[in-house]
Amino acid sequence: MDWKVAKTNEEWKQMLTPEQYRITREKGTERAFTGKYSDCHDQGVYRCVCCGAPLFDSETKYDSGSGWPSFYAPLDPGNLAAEEDRSIGMRRTEVRCRQCGAHLGHVFPDGPEPTGLRYCINSAALKLDKKE
Repeated sequence: MDWKVAKTNEEWKQMLTPEQYRITREKGTERAFTGKYSDCHDQGVYRCVCCGAPLFDSETKYDSGSGWPSFYAPLDPGNLAAEEDRSIGMRRTEVRCRQCGAHLGHVFPDGPEPTGLRYCINSAALKLDKKE
């Protein structure tokens, strides 16, 4: 896929922390219950840490008990890309930012209504734009 925001690995490394780079550019994950937003209840829009694209609204965030920020719907489905992921011996759906290709996390079909989806997203892939 051609991403609208394209940078070299060196450019990404200069603008991201090592943890953000590992997660968003190398498809890593943070340990459960350690991320900045796993227990955050502030209102606002969660944006891609790499390019600033709006991804999730705090209104759709809920406590899934998984240890990662969880949302039942994206702000705009067109801002996300989904790909099959078989990297750890199981079949999952990876969620990426459609603007820059950043790895965000995974989506599972075990979320609450109205969508039944659980977008399980790494805190390090997000930046909260708080409502005033």
